[in-house]
Amino acid sequence: MKFILGRKQNMTQVFDESGKVVPATVISAGPMTAVSKKTVEKDGYEAIVFGYGAKKEKNVKKPQRKLGNFAFLKEFKNGSVEIGSVVDASVFENGDKITVSGISKGKGFQGVVKRHGFKGGPRTHGQKHSEREPGSIGGGLRTRVPKGMRMAGRMGSDRITVKNLRIVKVDKDNNQLFVLGAVPGRKGTLLEIKGN
Repeated sequence: MKFILGRKQNMTQVFDESGKVVPATVISAGPMTAVSKKTVEKDGYEAIVFGYGAKKEKNVKKPQRKLGNFAFLKEFKNGSVEIGSVVDASVFENGDKITVSGISKGKGFQGVVKRHGFKGGPRTHGQKHSEREPGSIGGGLRTRVPKGMRMAGRMGSDRITVKNLRIVKVDKDNNQLFVLGAVPGRKGTLLEIKGN
């Protein structure tokens, strides 16, 4: 299975094979190095640990320095890669379908209109400050707020997975993937890219 780590860079537009302009997200993908293995005997499961990115040695925890000065360490199951081997963007090709996972942009504490798409209160007929209020929460016959009630609160910073994205261009020299459409996160967000 194809798998690589990358960082979101920016959005641009590229020409596909038919000459049509398509919006694309630029992802700086790899290179990443297989640094260790998890085994059933020692850890209870099988996985390969990949290191990606660079970090100053003083900022790496001492037990992790033996693996290398990597900014990120991620495990990947169902892989048969030798320790020390390097994976880069060349594992993907134009037209490949991929699944991208990452942490979405954090939006802080938001109200119900932005967070859940509530309509808000009426603008007329004596209403003064209820345009973006949640309204009644249906408190009849109970003395508590039911679990899962949609209210204001922290929004964003969730793990988002987008499936069936298509790679429109692979720049093997600069280790860049051009993906049709948008992927989660801000610029610099760590992304996990898996081939379908």
